[in-house]
Amino acid sequence: MTVMDISSVPCEFKVNHKAPTLEVSIVGDWVLESQAPDLEIVLAQLGDVSQVKRLAFSTEALGRWDSLLMTELIRLIDYGAKQGIQVDTATLPEGIQGLLSLVYAVPERVGARREETKMPWLAVIGNGGLRIQKDAHALVVFIGETMLSVAALARGKARFRWVDLWTYIQDCGPSALPIVSLISLLVGLILAFVGAVQLALFGAQIYIADLVGLGMTREMGGLMAAIIMSGRTGASYAAQLGTMQVNSEIDALKTMGFEPMEFLVLPRILALILIMPLLCLYADLMGIVGGALVTVSFFDVSLVEYLNRTANAVHLTDFTIGIVKCAVFGVLIALSGCMRGMQCGRSASSVGDAATSAVVTGIIFIVIADSLMTIMCNRLGI
Repeated sequence: MTVMDISSVPCEFKVNHKAPTLEVSIVGDWVLESQAPDLEIVLAQLGDVSQVKRLAFSTEALGRWDSLLMTELIRLIDYGAKQGIQVDTATLPEGIQGLLSLVYAVPERVGARREETKMPWLAVIGNGGLRIQKDAHALVVFIGETMLSVAALARGKARFRWVDLWTYIQDCGPSALPIVSLISLLVGLILAFVGAVQLALFGAQIYIADLVGLGMTREMGGLMAAIIMSGRTGASYAAQLGTMQVNSEIDALKTMGFEPMEFLVLPRILALILIMPLLCLYADLMGIVGGALVTVSFFDVSLVEYLNRTANAVHLTDFTIGIVKCAVFGVLIALSGCMRGMQCGRSASSVGDAATSAVVTGIIFIVIADSLMTIMCNRLGI
C-alpha cells in the first residue's frame, strides 16, 4: 500500500495595486497547519481610501483551503466595508462564496457586543448610595419579620421543628469547638507575648496574667469566637437557605402554609443565641490557658502564681460583659446569614455570592456592635 505525500505549499497574499482597484492574489494552501501570513500589509494599503476604491481577489494559485482562509477573508471584507471600499467576491470559489453568504446572511445585532463604559464618579457614588439604601430597607424589613416570629414564639404559636433546633445547636456548638480552641489558644499566646515585651522591661511579668485574663474575658474571647462563627456558621446559613431558594423549597413551604421566617430562620437564630455565650466562656478559658503556657514556660512565673493573679484580676463583671457581647454577636451573625440566604437569587453563583456577603455583613456588624458596646462600657465605668 502506497501512502501519498501531500506537501503543503506556503500560503501568502500578493497585492497588485492598479488604481482605483486593489487586487489581492491568494496563493498556496490555506489550511490550519500552515502559518498564516501577516495581514497588516494588505490592511495598511486598504486604509489609503484616496487611492483604493475597489477590492478584488484572484484565486488562480489557490490550493487547499479551510477555515483559516475564511477567517482572513472575513477580516479583509469587514475592514474594506468599514472604509467604504467596494468588495468584489465574484472571483472567489463557489464554496467560499456560499460560506460568506451564510456569514453575512444575518447581520450582527446592534448592542450584542459588550462595551466597556466608564461611569462618571458622581454616578458611581449615586449607585453606591442607592445600594446602601436598598440594603438598609431590606435589613429593617427582615428585622421586623424576625421580631414577629419571636413574638409568635412567645405566644406559643411559632411553627418549627424542635429537632431542627437541636441539630443547629449541635452544628454551631460542639462541632465548632476544635477551631474555637485553636484560635483562642493562639490569641492567648499572642496577647501574652505582646504584653511580655514591655512588662519584662520592668520585671513585672506577673502582670501578664492580668493582661491576658482581662483581654480575653472582656474583648478578645467573644470577638474571636464571633468572627469564627461568622465565617463558619453565618456562611453555612446563607448557603443552606440560598440553595433552598434556588430549588424553590422556600416557595413550597409557603404553598403548604408554613412561614419561612418561623420554620427556617427562627431556630437558627435561637441556636446561635444559646450557643454563643457558652462558646465565649470556652474561648476565654482557652485564651487563659494559652497565656499560662507562655508565662510559665518562658518567664519566671509559676502556674500557681499565674492562676492566683488571674483570679484576682478577673471579676464576674468582666465575664458578664464578654457574654453579653457574644450573645449580641450571635444575633447579628444569624441575622446576616439568614438575611443573605433569603435574598439569594435563583442561580448557583448567587449561592456563593450570598455566602460571601453573609460573612462580610456579619463581620461588619460585629465590629460596629463591639465598638459601640465598648464605648458604652467605658462611659458607664463598667
